[in-house]
Amino acid sequence: MAKRGKNYNESSKLIDRHNAYSTEEAIDLVLKTSKAKFDETIDLAVRLGVDPRHADQQVRGAVVLPHGTGRTRKVLVIAKGDKQKEAEAAGADFVGGEEMVAKIQSEGWMEFDVVVATPDMMGVVGRIGRILGPKGLMPNPKSGTVTFEIEKAVKEIKAGKVEYRVDKASIVHVPIGKASFGAEKLVENFNTMIDTLIKAKPAAAKGRYLKSVTVSSTMGPGVKVNAQKLMD
Repeated sequence: MAKRGKNYNESSKLIDRHNAYSTEEAIDLVLKTSKAKFDETIDLAVRLGVDPRHADQQVRGAVVLPHGTGRTRKVLVIAKGDKQKEAEAAGADFVGGEEMVAKIQSEGWMEFDVVVATPDMMGVVGRIGRILGPKGLMPNPKSGTVTFEIEKAVKEIKAGKVEYRVDKASIVHVPIGKASFGAEKLVENFNTMIDTLIKAKPAAAKGRYLKSVTVSSTMGPGVKVNAQKLMD
């Protein structure tokens, strides 16, 4: 087991690992235990009562958090004609067509965080599916990244839109802001994300849906939130 640092061990003493806290208490504890010298990201991990091996139990989508994530994301738009101009006007960081796909293929260029593509370019984008897919960067209609509404997509991403999807272990991991946001804004972002996940519950999911909810800072220990109360 990896040896933990002094700050982590001191922080752990503040948290009762057998207790599940209210949202407000959990966020306060995470902020108290965020002791790094940089502005730590606050992460949310939710274990869902779904079996992601089944197509009808997939949980995936995107949501604009009220206060964003505190991170500026670089957006690549793959489109043609007027849609390229629309992307540039909306503030996309990189804009192009087939030449962008070729650049990724031949140079391994990956200086972006999100890829948005128009539906008519998905045949071309499919060529780099093996590169983008494993990194979670493949455009997808469910997350709003395959669309002709380029301006809306780019602006939402820049405003703090986050994509979420359940992983093989049935867990959704998402950032809900930075420690510098303070408790009030983090609680609002947390509640928006939880409400979104509850609304995304698949009809095929049986039993308890929110199995565990944990918040943590980049370098700090996890704090459990009372998942049952969130469903009430």
